[in-house]
Amino acid sequence: MPVLDPRLIVALDYPSKKQALEFVDKVSPELCKLKVGKELFTLSGPTLIETLVSKGFDIFLDLKYHDIPNTVKRAIYAAGQLGVWMLNVHALGGYSMLLAAREGIDMVGTNRPYLIAVTLLTSHSQEDLDQLGVDQEIPEFVDRLADMAISAGLDGLVCSAQEAKPLRHRIGDGPLLVTPGIRPAGADPDDQQRTMTPEQAIADGSSYLVIGRPITQHADPAAALAAINKSILD
Repeated sequence: MPVLDPRLIVALDYPSKKQALEFVDKVSPELCKLKVGKELFTLSGPTLIETLVSKGFDIFLDLKYHDIPNTVKRAIYAAGQLGVWMLNVHALGGYSMLLAAREGIDMVGTNRPYLIAVTLLTSHSQEDLDQLGVDQEIPEFVDRLADMAISAGLDGLVCSAQEAKPLRHRIGDGPLLVTPGIRPAGADPDDQQRTMTPEQAIADGSSYLVIGRPITQHADPAAALAAINKSILD
């Protein structure tokens, strides 16, 4: 049965527009949303977004804006006019930047995209925080960034699935929780430090799951997508 609001966001981790579109032709908007990150957007630009939107896909434009408040405000407004479904910023940009980002997304109008904030990248470990001079454990630091983003009026957070359950209790049912670092049982974790299976992530309160290489680098990407969808729907 088709999924009307698919909870899987496939990260298009391809080095070219051609390869990305070859994958997209194997799937449908009823089965997944799509994430376009820095590499593919830098190579292909807004025209790729327009192509994907024209095919009916919800697009998460994952550029993690982090700059001075006015620059972020203007960039968010510009990106919001591309017809994407979701945009993100880094919560590490600070409260003033987050408020400016919210102003930018509101300028888009009633059909504006969701705006969410990255708390801490899933590739970061406690050692990374220590090296940065952050004198907090990962859960504490994530809570601090999450509170700041939600109080600034953002629609949700990007977080590790391992933080999803405590964050869901902390922020309630309204905000979105988008969780990368999702790996099916037995899959290679690649460069992700804090991973979780799709089934457990959904059970712990994740709204949407971002999955890249276990699908995009699979010998049969469409079959891999179908299997993961089935695992979270059963």
